[in-house]
Amino acid sequence: MRRSTAARLAATAALVGLAATACGTGSADDPANAGQTSQAAEPTEIDTGATVDVRLVLEPTSLDIASTAGAALDQILLDNIYQGLLTRDEDNKVEPSLATKYEESSDGLTYTFQLAKDATFHDGSKVTAADAVWSLQQVTKAGSKNPDAAALASVKSVSASDDHTVVVKLKHRDTGLTWGLTGRAGIVFKKGTDFSTLAGQENGTGPFKLSGWKRGSSITFVRNDAYWGKKAKVAKVVFHYIKDDNAANNAQRTGQTDVETAAQADLLQPFSDKSKYTVLRGDTTDKFTLALNNTSGPTKDIRVRRAIRQAIDNAGLIKTLGGAAKQVGGPVPATDPGYEDLTSIDAYDPDSAKKLLKQAGYGDGLKLTVKIPNIYPTEIGDYLASQLGQVGIRLTVRQVEFQTWLDAVYTKHDFQLSLVDHAEARCHASPGRGRTPRPGAGARTAVPMATPPLNPPLPSVIGGLP
Repeated sequence: MRRSTAARLAATAALVGLAATACGTGSADDPANAGQTSQAAEPTEIDTGATVDVRLVLEPTSLDIASTAGAALDQILLDNIYQGLLTRDEDNKVEPSLATKYEESSDGLTYTFQLAKDATFHDGSKVTAADAVWSLQQVTKAGSKNPDAAALASVKSVSASDDHTVVVKLKHRDTGLTWGLTGRAGIVFKKGTDFSTLAGQENGTGPFKLSGWKRGSSITFVRNDAYWGKKAKVAKVVFHYIKDDNAANNAQRTGQTDVETAAQADLLQPFSDKSKYTVLRGDTTDKFTLALNNTSGPTKDIRVRRAIRQAIDNAGLIKTLGGAAKQVGGPVPATDPGYEDLTSIDAYDPDSAKKLLKQAGYGDGLKLTVKIPNIYPTEIGDYLASQLGQVGIRLTVRQVEFQTWLDAVYTKHDFQLSLVDHAEARCHASPGRGRTPRPGAGARTAVPMATPPLNPPLPSVIGGLP
C-alpha cells in the first residue's frame, strides 16, 4: 500500500504474520508487549504476484470519497485508488504526487503546481490541468459537500496556465495549504465526474484499481499495471472487515489474514512469538472524544459539561481498555504541532462534579443518552455509564450501526452526548471538522479522552512506495 493507506489504517494495533507486522502497546507484564519493538525476519525476495489480506474494522458506507464522511474511505482509497496534487510520506512530510513539483511565490499568495505528464485515470484518459482545476473548484465552491472543504478555505482562485500547470491563488497566506492538498481536498478527479456514480465504483489515478466489494465482508484492490508511477509490489489486496477483536485474532492466527490492524492491546499474547510476528510501537493521532451538544438540553449549561468532564477518570478508562492509550487534555495529540499538556483542566474530581450539577439545578439527578458507533469497544460505554452514575447522571448507552450514527449525529445533529474517534494527523479544529467520523455542527464542545497507540505503516512489500 502507499503511504496514506498505511497511515490511515487507524485504530489500536496491527498484527502481521511472517513478513507482516504486529503492532500495539500493552501492559508491561504482557509477554507480547515487552516494551521493545521486535522484528521478525524479512523475506529475501518479494512475491510480486502475491495477495495480501488485511483486517480492518470500519467498512465504508459508500465509496464516494468526494462527498461521504468517515475515515474508512481515507484508509483505503487515498493514494491507493485516488491521488491528490500532493501526498505525505511515512513521517508526515509533504511530498509530490500528481504534482511532481510546486513553487510558492515570495508573498506566499500563489502556488504553481506542475502535473506529471504521463499520469492517466483508470479509464485510460490523460490527467490534465483542466481536471485538477475542476476538482479543486468543486471543493472551494459554495455548498461543497467535500468533507475537507475547510482545508481550501483560503483559496481565491484556481486556473491552468497550460495543460500541465495549475495555479492556485490565495486570499491570504496559508501555511496549511500544502498539508490540506495531501488529503481529500487535493484529489484530482476526471473533469465532469458525477460524484454520485462513485458510490460503488471508481476512476482514480493510483497504483491500485477497485476489483470488487462484498458489502459487509470485504473490498478488493488489484494492481494497476498501467500505473504511471512506481508499480505496486503485490498483485492484490483484500480488506476484510472484522469488528470483533477475538474473531480478528483467530483470522490472523489461522492465516485468513496477513495483516491485522486495530488489534486490542491486551489480546496480543497469541502473537508473542518473535520468529513469526513483528511488534511495532508508537503513538497515533487518533483521539477518542466525548462530544457534548451545547446548543440544547442539559448540556447547554457549561456547568453540566464541566461536571461530565470531572466525573470521568480517563486513567481508569485507559486501564479498562488494556493500558495502551495515553490521556490527552485537549484536541491536539503529542504527535501534532502545537501540543500542550492540558490534562489538569477539569481533571477527575467527582465531588466537584456533584457540586456543579447541584448548581446547575440537577442535584437530584440527571438523565442523558450517549450515541456510540458499534465499531468501538462496548467497555467504553459501560465505563462512562458507571462513572457518570457515581455523580448522579443516569446514562443510557445507545450503540448504533455506523451508518445510523452518520445520519443521526453527523448529519442531523440529533444527540446529547456522542463518542467518536478523531483519526488523522492535525484533525483537531473542532468536533464538526476534520476527516474522521465526527459529530456535526451542533456539537461545539468536546472532551478529549485518550489517544490509542499507533497503527504503524504496513510493510513495504504491499505498496508502490518503498
